[in-house]
Amino acid sequence: MDRTEEFDEGSFDRKVVDLIPALRAYAWSLHRNRADSDDLVQETLLRALLYVDSFQPGTNLRGWLFRIMRNRFYTSRQSARREMVGIADCVSELPATAPAQELHMEVREVGRAFSALPAHYRQTLAYVVLGGNSYEKASERFNCNIGTVKSRVSRGRALMKSALETRG
Repeated sequence: MDRTEEFDEGSFDRKVVDLIPALRAYAWSLHRNRADSDDLVQETLLRALLYVDSFQPGTNLRGWLFRIMRNRFYTSRQSARREMVGIADCVSELPATAPAQELHMEVREVGRAFSALPAHYRQTLAYVVLGGNSYEKASERFNCNIGTVKSRVSRGRALMKSALETRG
């Protein structure tokens, strides 16, 4: 198939824009810092535009973008590990990076708490919070009132918070 047929009329751009909420959620899970997460999303989108020719039509665009993001994240972490900012009395006493297992364990705990939610809370939270969709779209998708969607999101967040506080 010709590459021009696959990306005509900005379809590639639209697909990438549609994936931005998912990219933001993934970046947040990696950084837990809004500024760094936004920077990572921007770097990912820039790389995607620079290397659009390497994308093979018919393959998983979401997976391609997530791989770019993951690689940018690891590259930036490796660079940060080599760079020490500021002057300290004795640099050799300072750790180069924080222990990575703590972040890994926190992500796993959030995943467990999310998986333990009742299905209707989990689905609504995933669609609205992680997917970046509006309450209106969620009410149409789940065939319920907007108030029910808001309630499910609120209760799901409260259950997640409670589960994480008891574990922490």
